[in-house]
Amino acid sequence: MNSETVTRDTQRDEADEPGRRPRGRGRGKAALAALLLTAVTAILAFRAADSDGFTPVTQALAFLPWLLVPAATALLLTVLARWRTGMVWAVAALGGVAWYLEPYGNTDAPEGPAVAELRVMTSNVEFGRGAQGLVEAVREEDPDLLFVEECDPACSALLRKELPRGDYPYREAVEAYGAEGSAILAKVPLKPAKGISGTLGMPGAVAEVKGHEIRVQLVHPMPPLPDGVGLWREELGRIRDYAAAGEGRPTIVAGDFNATQDHAAFRSVLDAGLRDAARLDGTSRAPSWPAAAPAPLGAQIDHVLATPDFSARDARFLEIGDTDHRALAVTLTLHRAEPAD
Repeated sequence: MNSETVTRDTQRDEADEPGRRPRGRGRGKAALAALLLTAVTAILAFRAADSDGFTPVTQALAFLPWLLVPAATALLLTVLARWRTGMVWAVAALGGVAWYLEPYGNTDAPEGPAVAELRVMTSNVEFGRGAQGLVEAVREEDPDLLFVEECDPACSALLRKELPRGDYPYREAVEAYGAEGSAILAKVPLKPAKGISGTLGMPGAVAEVKGHEIRVQLVHPMPPLPDGVGLWREELGRIRDYAAAGEGRPTIVAGDFNATQDHAAFRSVLDAGLRDAARLDGTSRAPSWPAAAPAPLGAQIDHVLATPDFSARDARFLEIGDTDHRALAVTLTLHRAEPAD
């Protein structure tokens, strides 16, 4: 055996040695894989720590399921580069993302017979532009409770014209321009109640349904802008406080939360005593924003939440046009436990 053969064999053995970084062309693939895996691992670390972190982690958490793409790409690159340590890292990253794909919150059926039923709908109409499409969707879905975010004066006027008080006699609204305006329309009686304080309008009320009082609250916290994560977290905290103050009373909270189940701030709202209706009906990962993104891309940031004495069915995310959000319609049924003997 000559010295050239020995050198080639030695280089081959070194390349096949477990954990050794590849040489030559494989080095570039390994470097790209390491970069992708570092980003994925960093985001997963914040998710595991039950923290929303800071920009850009907060924003990236909204799209956590799609970390499967860079993680899978990294795995392919490590295989091509024959980087065994990288392969293990990539498999672990894929496993971590898959672990957090599991929907958050329990789905236990409420106790007792059904005593009331409500069709609930929420829609962010993007500065009022989607109001006409919302009217058409309302006529089809026929909700009992309608929550409308970003409803400016022109939007309010259109709703009054196209959804007259004969159809929706009860209304609570924050009349304002731009994204600050919002409204709750109802077929069931509403009593005024103090809404949640925020940058954008968030009216509240108490609905009376077949003799049962239900707290209802529209929510629209500020989005987690790069320089506004603190404000976003603070306003979600106020929603959490509202939920916790219910002390077991039937409650429905609906709107554009600007948060997904992969955000710790949103999970804290659920932990305060609410359940996600879409989760109860098996559509917890259906995207609601941006509407222009083809399914299954996007994030579910529009929600209808309710206390555990409600069950949910027939959840539908609807394209209404001229807005960057899909509307959500779902049927909620209130249950009451039988009194103990």
